[in-house]
Amino acid sequence: MISMTLKKNNLKLVSFLFIVMLVNSCGIYSFTGASIPAGVTTFQVNFFENKAGNRPGSTVEPGLDNEFTVALQDLIMNQTNLDLVTTDGQLIYEGEITEYSVTPMSATAKITAAQNRLKMSIAFHFINLKKEEDDYDKTYSFFYDFPAGLQVYDVKDAAHKEIFDRITQDIFNDTLAKW
Repeated sequence: MISMTLKKNNLKLVSFLFIVMLVNSCGIYSFTGASIPAGVTTFQVNFFENKAGNRPGSTVEPGLDNEFTVALQDLIMNQTNLDLVTTDGQLIYEGEITEYSVTPMSATAKITAAQNRLKMSIAFHFINLKKEEDDYDKTYSFFYDFPAGLQVYDVKDAAHKEIFDRITQDIFNDTLAKW
């Protein structure tokens, strides 16, 4: 009877020690998968100007630039303990919206569009003032398919959410999660 109680107590102690070691070993990693570089406490997201109108086939969507900038800021704030600053950030996120276009994706028997695709592309530039070898430029893009009977205005909220979620998560993964 005593040996059974002793085994249970030992099992509890070993389990407790394992959990303590696991939590302590996480170091500067967070539960969101972010790996914050040593000494980095701030980030800055510069305004993503909408230059999509300069590209053939693209349109300028009013407010798109602000919506995307805020979406990226929110994601980083929600998944890290970094402080958002407007100047002198240690991690700097910047770029521009280079494409915002709608194209037909599939046709019906009557040779009309059955489905359209809204596509958005971002020319992105990342600067890490603490670790310059992390700096990079990359284009991110994603799309949202919707029935041809609807207009962009009808699906804009859902489309922007899906596109922004995907692009901002890709940026986060590349800059802070290193996936």
